[in-house]
Amino acid sequence: MFDAPSVQKLPPADRAALLRLLGDAEAGRSSALAVLGLPGAGRTTLSRIAGATGGWTVLSAIGHADETGVPCAGLHSLLTGMEDVIAELEPAPRAVLRRGLSGTSPQAERLALGLGLQTLVGTLAARRPVLCVIDDAHLFDESSWQAVRFAARRTTRFALLATLPAGADPGGLPVHHLHPLPADQARELLARHAPDLAREVADAVLERAGGNPAALIDLAGALTPAQRRGYAPLPIGLPPESPLRERFRAELEALPRPTRELLLLAAAPPFAALPDILAAATLRPGGPHPDISGERDELLADFAAAERAGLVTIDGIAVCFASPLVRGCAYTENPASRRRAAHAALARVLAGRGDVLAALLHRAAATIGPDPALAAELIRAARSAEPGAAAEARRYAADLSANPADQGAVLVDAARSAWLAGRPHDAGLLIRRVPPAAGQARVRARGLTAEMGLPDGRPGARELLLDVAAELAGTDTATALDALALAGEAAARPGEQRRYAGLAHRVVSCRRGDEPPAVTLAFHHVAGLAGMADGDEPTAFLRFRQALDIADRVADPRSLLRAATAGVLVGDSRRAAALAGRAAVLARESGATVLVPQALEMAATAGLAAGEYAAANTAALDGAALARATGQPVLAAVHSAVLAVLAALVGDRPTALSRIEAAGSGPSRALCEWALALLDLVDGRAQAAAERLARVVTAPPGYGSAMLQVAVVPHLLEAAGQAALHDALGLDAVATGFDSWAGRTGQPAWLALRDRCRALRATDAEAAESHFAQALRHTGEAGFPRAHTELLYGRLLRRRRRHVEARTHLRRATETFRLLDAEPWAAQSTRELRAAGERVDPRASALDGLELTAQQERIAVLVAGGATNREVAQELHLSPRTVDHHLRNVFARLGVRSRTEMARMLSGG
Repeated sequence: MFDAPSVQKLPPADRAALLRLLGDAEAGRSSALAVLGLPGAGRTTLSRIAGATGGWTVLSAIGHADETGVPCAGLHSLLTGMEDVIAELEPAPRAVLRRGLSGTSPQAERLALGLGLQTLVGTLAARRPVLCVIDDAHLFDESSWQAVRFAARRTTRFALLATLPAGADPGGLPVHHLHPLPADQARELLARHAPDLAREVADAVLERAGGNPAALIDLAGALTPAQRRGYAPLPIGLPPESPLRERFRAELEALPRPTRELLLLAAAPPFAALPDILAAATLRPGGPHPDISGERDELLADFAAAERAGLVTIDGIAVCFASPLVRGCAYTENPASRRRAAHAALARVLAGRGDVLAALLHRAAATIGPDPALAAELIRAARSAEPGAAAEARRYAADLSANPADQGAVLVDAARSAWLAGRPHDAGLLIRRVPPAAGQARVRARGLTAEMGLPDGRPGARELLLDVAAELAGTDTATALDALALAGEAAARPGEQRRYAGLAHRVVSCRRGDEPPAVTLAFHHVAGLAGMADGDEPTAFLRFRQALDIADRVADPRSLLRAATAGVLVGDSRRAAALAGRAAVLARESGATVLVPQALEMAATAGLAAGEYAAANTAALDGAALARATGQPVLAAVHSAVLAVLAALVGDRPTALSRIEAAGSGPSRALCEWALALLDLVDGRAQAAAERLARVVTAPPGYGSAMLQVAVVPHLLEAAGQAALHDALGLDAVATGFDSWAGRTGQPAWLALRDRCRALRATDAEAAESHFAQALRHTGEAGFPRAHTELLYGRLLRRRRRHVEARTHLRRATETFRLLDAEPWAAQSTRELRAAGERVDPRASALDGLELTAQQERIAVLVAGGATNREVAQELHLSPRTVDHHLRNVFARLGVRSRTEMARMLSGG
């Protein structure tokens, strides 16, 4: 079988297609495959890997353009070195093959030539299977190509692998298309060839390459040091010396001129729909394309040549290029004058049908030199555009402006739009273009740079935001408010609190009272953060609640995120989750893609705090994927850490550990410590859990830490109580602070947790019972938190020998934990029930003292009862692989080798 190690480097789909081809031939069947793909997609790589196989007879050849018209040239290349085998053939096939190889075979012998090749291949296949690899088969001469296909259809133990361009005729062979590299493989390939790229530069290169491996290598190799660090724009297209660029240019030049003109119109950004492209192409002499004539049906026929070549597809009114590289070459391989003419034609068509912004962008692309009037039109149009289009409009407006101060302000706005659209590399380049003479625009640019760095935890970002607020406090209140809101949410070291509070009071004092709702919300939000910095909790709560009251009157995602933050800080987690969800929807609808995962992080955090674990899990899963897609890996790690906490809460150790690994270190580490502490609690390691959580609540403030250091307190007090470490860890201040904060929220869920914590801290059993009972009287607490309170209360009652009352609470806890798939906690409740005198499954009691975890105990009981791994997985909402992993550990701990032995042990037989 095919055993070349390099096959493992192929993408899974390509590897599977190649192995299937060879497997069919090895099994005694004939097989053939035409591999189609764009230049650089890996056709030649695939053919080389196939040709390196051992244990086969390999015939290989490469098609050449200058041999396409030479009869049997391909066959001659394919059979080089086969003279000895040809000599063994019968006279008739031997003669026809020799005539073909010598170039004297007449056209009439095509059938005989195919039969001769079939005989030769059959002779070889009788010894071992034969693999025929033809790269660029579309350049094979017709007689050779026909003979090879003829033999492939009629010979067993023979595999034909032919590679062709994306739009070529496969000659009736089964087809496998080479698709762009998946994102993770493309990123890995780029990292091997350019490990020093700044992350945003790598993201931009990946986007331009469109998953084409050759393009990734060519682009990475041509970047200057400044381009690698993001200080200079990337090349417009592939580098001039790129072999891939030459191949694309050759494919484009092979098309008729009208087709190339249509492709230029289709490739000119912003991209137009098919009717507009055709309308621009029909402009008569005096327009940009006098060489294109005919009606629209004729123009569509001109497009067909590009479709046959696999360069574009027409989908309704959309012209879809096969890759960004094809689109880029179709545009950049034309001289600047033709590009400007194309833009001018599209601008006339789009303006005629009222597409104002697109028409203005094309006008700007066709304009040379300053044009203040056009710049003003672009700025007006950008105000209502989605961020991606707004960034382009403002970039052009800056280029068309003559005043450095005006240019600087527009460039900062363009950079913010680019960043919101998920293009941080473009945003950075625009910021660097802000002229030194741009005044306040330079300050705003520094603020935007800091804002972009906050989610990554970049050092100095908060200090820079405070500097911006200080410089603009008296002249640009809106920007100063933004800077303070961001700096406050990032928290601060204690020594900086006074500076923050002073700046915030200074800016808040500028409020007039007639501001729009979004600005009013920002004033209240910053005033609340100042209250936190001052240690004035009543004022902070008042201001945050005022911000929440205004939230329904704003539709800006960033303002809603501030309101959601305020909701979390005052304990109104359900309201915060709803606001964050609304922010995510509005950000997605408006094209502010960078804000969507940020909003989902807030939604996940608020859902976690509210006990709505399913909603939090969904938000974090979506947020992690979107954060990675928008170039925010640190934010993706935070989402993974939230997912780890959610898994740990229900005792799912394998999932929690895998998500902790995905989160890594950085700002998400405190969340990971919380998850690990929860796993410690599940496994009965109270001291380890308490020590972990104590480090979380005493750590220096960081981004998002204010709520985290509150949320972990109930688990910290529980673990410290079990390990008798309350005094050793000095938790009086922590407990008092939580008690005060939870009481101030007025939220039933937090009040219930406050009473549970009071019960855990109580030194008198009667007082503890009273606090537990009070906790359960709060109707707002439900789900996992309430079940956990029931478990702790039931455990206290059992230890006080109040077994009947204990069983009531422990049954409720067990039922809820099982409904929530929190099986380890359900197992703890079950063990407490047995200890309180509840009758249990006799098989389960046989597990007592065998040092199984709660999850393993549950799996053992189900398997002993006859359940399959798949049935256990469905029952416990685990994967079959996880069940198998646990079951192997159970066998090892019980000293058994089979399910039957385990069932016998548990039944006492």
